[in-house]
Amino acid sequence: QVQLVESGGGLVQAGGSLRLSCAASGSIFSGSTMGWYRQAPGKQRELVAFISGSRSTNYADSVKGRFIISRDIPKSTVYLQMNSLKLEDTAVYYCAAARGSLFRSPRDYWGQGIQVTVSS
Repeated sequence: QVQLVESGGGLVQAGGSLRLSCAASGSIFSGSTMGWYRQAPGKQRELVAFISGSRSTNYADSVKGRFIISRDIPKSTVYLQMNSLKLEDTAVYYCAAARGSLFRSPRDYWGQGIQVTVSS
């Protein structure tokens, strides 16, 4: 019923930038909290950032100052602008959404994931 589709991943050199997009469709509240997680090989999934319907944001310490999360509510799309990329940013990135608008990490709906690879 609810689908999240990521796009914009790929290969980028260290120090470069990349922007991920996540388009939501189906029966989901337009102001629901949405965000991004990532999982590197052999590592646990970790929260990267999330954003509320009122555009309040939260970032993991590891990406603070480098990544920016934003959203276009009319287009039901959330973005992750990734700057100053490091090798350790290499991971599969997952879009996520919550059923409601509470300001907490979203975990109710998930995209299939998209690969981001940072090379030296």
